[in-house]
Amino acid sequence: MSDAIKHECGIALLRLKKPLEYYKEKYGTAFYGVEKMYLLLEKQHNRGQDGAGLASIKLDVDPGERYISRIRSNQAQPIQDIFAQINGRINDELEHHPEYKDNVALQKQHIPYVGELFLGHVRYGTFGKNSIENVHPFLRQNNWMHRNLIVAGNFNMTNVKELFQDLVQLGQHPKQMADTVTVMEKIGHFLDDEVTDLYQECKNEGLSKQEASPVIAEKLNIARIIKRASKNWDGGYAMAGLIGHGDAFVTRDPAGIRPAFYYQDDEIVVVASERPVIQTVFDVPFDKIQEITPGHALIIKKNGTVLDEKVREASIKKACSFERIYFSRGSDAEIYQERKNLGKLIMPAVLKAVDNDTDNTVFSYIPNTAETSFYGMVEAANDFLNQRKISAILDNKESLSEKKLQEILSVKLRSEKIAIKDVKLRTFITEDSSRDDMVAHVYDVTYGVIKPTDNLVIIDDSIVRGTTLQKSIIKMMDRLNPKKLVIVSSAPQIRYPDCYGIDMAKLEGLVAFRAMLALLKEAKKYHLIDEVYAKCKAQEHFQDSEVVNYVKELYAPFTDEQISDKIAEMLTEASVKTEVKIIFQSVENLHKACPNNLGDWYFTGDYPTDGGNRVVNRAFMNFYEGKDARAY
Repeated sequence: MSDAIKHECGIALLRLKKPLEYYKEKYGTAFYGVEKMYLLLEKQHNRGQDGAGLASIKLDVDPGERYISRIRSNQAQPIQDIFAQINGRINDELEHHPEYKDNVALQKQHIPYVGELFLGHVRYGTFGKNSIENVHPFLRQNNWMHRNLIVAGNFNMTNVKELFQDLVQLGQHPKQMADTVTVMEKIGHFLDDEVTDLYQECKNEGLSKQEASPVIAEKLNIARIIKRASKNWDGGYAMAGLIGHGDAFVTRDPAGIRPAFYYQDDEIVVVASERPVIQTVFDVPFDKIQEITPGHALIIKKNGTVLDEKVREASIKKACSFERIYFSRGSDAEIYQERKNLGKLIMPAVLKAVDNDTDNTVFSYIPNTAETSFYGMVEAANDFLNQRKISAILDNKESLSEKKLQEILSVKLRSEKIAIKDVKLRTFITEDSSRDDMVAHVYDVTYGVIKPTDNLVIIDDSIVRGTTLQKSIIKMMDRLNPKKLVIVSSAPQIRYPDCYGIDMAKLEGLVAFRAMLALLKEAKKYHLIDEVYAKCKAQEHFQDSEVVNYVKELYAPFTDEQISDKIAEMLTEASVKTEVKIIFQSVENLHKACPNNLGDWYFTGDYPTDGGNRVVNRAFMNFYEGKDARAY
């Protein structure tokens, strides 16, 4: 509950389809693209606060003029940092050259980032050091315009070693075994290949090298490049790229794990990781924004033509449900409704936990992402209360007095803001015992609203590691002396690691996994650990398509409720006087709430790509062997 989970990343791509003079005349500035990119990134800062970057391309410039600009930052406020630098550079140029002020042509020629094509990125450093070299966009430079490649993405590949080896077999010498490097170099290799083939065609037709260049740019088959480059990619990705002469693309994994949305009109084409970002920044309605089809690439040619090309065979759509529950902006109309439904659907289990005693129950939530599911839970509780009132009225209809009717109707649901996060408090002490004491004070509680006869129900979106719950939340709620504390997770039990971009790489970090281990010991079934390890080990050199997730067998002996009760027991320290109950969403209800986003591997172990099964088995072997290492 409220554990800090990191996630990578957010992308924004913008193509201005009109000459810059158009935006100057209509919107009062030729810096329209820069301003919109700032908003697109700032509105996605929830997706990454460890780094940010921006690249831009100017179209149709003369040789010798700089046409690619890129800036990246890993400072504490990276988005503000890069745009402060960009604005500083623009203002310096305008100050030293007043003649640029109303001359768009001179602005484009001399001021960086005044262009028609932009790619931005925000990043959480979930894997690897948070050095500036790891911040997107990445740039692959070349003196030929159409061989320059800029790449940024929201992605994680499970088969980096295989992709690295592919590059080696192509004769390359990659500088690093990381998915960012391997992906960019793979695209770059086939870009070079395509350019070489087109140049040979031009040469055969008698064109000079200079004459061939614009022909190559026009004929470049972006879909074929991506199709060849992504052939062996196993992972979740929304990958964006710019090519030096002005083509651009965004491609999405076949299962639609990572999100990407786009909008186009006669002025712009824009792509972002979140739909409400586009709605807000460009003031366009929900139904005008489309989702990039899984396995497809949205391609924007230099001439402004927009193509939707199939580049991979789509699999069953498994868009990440955890992204909907937790990471994405709740202002998206669909996500808002999904989160409310999660709260509604878990209400029957909550009522059971408090013996239907809503009169003596206070409902609340842990800020802030759980607020929407809290509204859904309260709506369902009010529905229950209304049914109770109707029954009371019907049961007493023959003798119902005005006083009795008022008494029945006056019963209301009790909801309060109980936990308040102290946003200024930072757990800066790393020594364990001191840090635990600091964590315990991250939240303040509201005193005076809970009676000793009250149940207290607190909902949050998920319980992952349980650290904050154990060290802070339960202890803080216990100070209020409720009769019973019911902790509600709008997500199911997170039992398996992620390998597609969310920072849950190690099994032993998951409280549900630790609870299962404890239950195995109590049931004298811990020998299953050895048996599952042997099965995983036997698959170590199998092809990914042949690997089975045997870790599922460890959970099979126990019901969801048994694991939930064990989690509650483990997270409730001896000093806590209140009875503690923990309730998790069911997977069935998760699918009801998020019917179009069925990616549930965290909860079920049903991974959407072959590499997922290898990763979970590797994670289990690391645990068994005592290796503190990532599984991919």
